Amino acid sequence: MAKIVERPGGMLWFQQESGDYQLEAGWNMPDEVSFRQDENEPLLTFLAERKWVIDIDELDAEPESYQGLVLPSWLSQLTEAWLIVPLFLGAEVSPSISEEEMPSSVMGFVVLRRPRAKMQINWEVRDLLLTIGRQCAGYLALLKANEDLVDARQFEAFNRLSAYVVHDLKNIVAQLSLIVSNAERHRDNPDFVDDAFATIKNATNKMNRMLVQLRKGHVDGNDNRKVKLQSILTNVVSDHSGKLPVPLFSCVDVDNDSIVIANEDRLSDVIGHLVQNAQDATAGDGFVHLRLLQEGDFAVVEIQDNGCGMDAIFQRERLFRPFDTTKGNAGMGIGVYESREFIHGLGGQLDVQSALGEGTTFTIRLKLEDSHAQDLVQGTQASLTATSSRTVLS
Repeated sequence: MAKIVERPGGMLWFQQESGDYQLEAGWNMPDEVSFRQDENEPLLTFLAERKWVIDIDELDAEPESYQGLVLPSWLSQLTEAWLIVPLFLGAEVSPSISEEEMPSSVMGFVVLRRPRAKMQINWEVRDLLLTIGRQCAGYLALLKANEDLVDARQFEAFNRLSAYVVHDLKNIVAQLSLIVSNAERHRDNPDFVDDAFATIKNATNKMNRMLVQLRKGHVDGNDNRKVKLQSILTNVVSDHSGKLPVPLFSCVDVDNDSIVIANEDRLSDVIGHLVQNAQDATAGDGFVHLRLLQEGDFAVVEIQDNGCGMDAIFQRERLFRPFDTTKGNAGMGIGVYESREFIHGLGGQLDVQSALGEGTTFTIRLKLEDSHAQDLVQGTQASLTATSSRTVLS
């Protein structure tokens, strides 16, 4: 703006979220001044009502032209200040609407530095500066919107992480509460004491992992390694055997250890959450079955129950929707959503089949580790072949 009217510098004042105006930047002029917010009120009111470019020299010579406007003390002390250009964000000038009636807001204003050579400004220069001010206001509004969007996304990521942590913490509290409720009755039982120590150790490890996730600012997803599905499913069944119906585990046509690439702890939590949901939805005399089978290059985990089931509308509109729960205050509503996101992050798939009164089956498909290695080899061979072909052609 200063260069367009051949000025050597300027200051930018911008409105903050609180409604106050702050000095954002200075170019060949001070970028810090001492002021009080109430000092700027007469100036801001004048700019909002009159929508004028203020010539400070003209104001000093003809104060009646500016309705007796009194400049704030910080501005009066700047001998190099020359013009004040408002930054409006709102409707453009319309022939049928006077400037005083235009819906607009003063986003800020620019103070331009006095020129080296004395210069008179006419109405054309003033209109040009007002137009530039509107253009600048639009760019500044876009910049602020982008910054707000970035902040909102950061808050969203933190809130999402917090929801995951609270969800995991809720499960840990449930495990520890179960120990406390049974401690008085089984305190002399060595097996119970051993189980209690193991549960407390497991809870401590989980809480330490959550603290690491909070410090990192995201849920771990880069520490995947080879894990055995059979071992994970066996441990999940063991961990959930204290509640009815007791889950049962079986392998169908599985000749190896069904090794997949995943974060073992998170995969165990995901499967355990689906098993717990199946138990919650099933009467004590019902069943919860876990099956491990192989379909081509994929390991398939089925979690089947004969509980209350879900209708098609619930499956379509609410099942995988975060923060939507049917458990009241006891649920967070992110378990199934988090499970699907984690499985998808591994390149797998989570499907569900259910009907009211007939039960539910969740199916997890994960690519076997040998298939990952085979894909990597094939990709490398294809890349080498393409490179060789390009070399021959060149």
